Amino acid sequence: MVYKTTLNHFEKRWIANPPFFVFKYLYKADESGIVFHTGAFKDVYKQVVKNPKVQLCFNDFKRNIQVRVRGELEIVNDNALKEEISEHPSRKFLKPWKESGSLQDFYNSFIVFRLKNGKALTWTIETNSAPKTDIQL
Repeated sequence: MVYKTTLNHFEKRWIANPPFFVFKYLYKADESGIVFHTGAFKDVYKQVVKNPKVQLCFNDFKRNIQVRVRGELEIVNDNALKEEISEHPSRKFLKPWKESGSLQDFYNSFIVFRLKNGKALTWTIETNSAPKTDIQL
């Protein structure tokens, strides 16, 4: 599960602005960044447009490790990428939406975000009080 929050004092602190919500649709993470998708009608889209500075939290509950990534999301207007995402076997749930109207309407309302040039850090209870070192992604 990936959790996403907007940030106050972006470069100085890890303070989350309410509301806190779950960003469920992580598509991939590679050298181009971390790619998510949502719908233009969703609150998360409106919140990111208002404040694209985010913190992502990835948890490994078995090993009690968090990886926190902060950065700024950009909207990706690439219909080829939207097609790739919507046709991926893990995204079958998008098919009814995609086929419910014109393809252009789908592309306009299917929003893809990318976090590029993020900074990450790891956290464990054992290192809770230790100084944190950012890892440039």
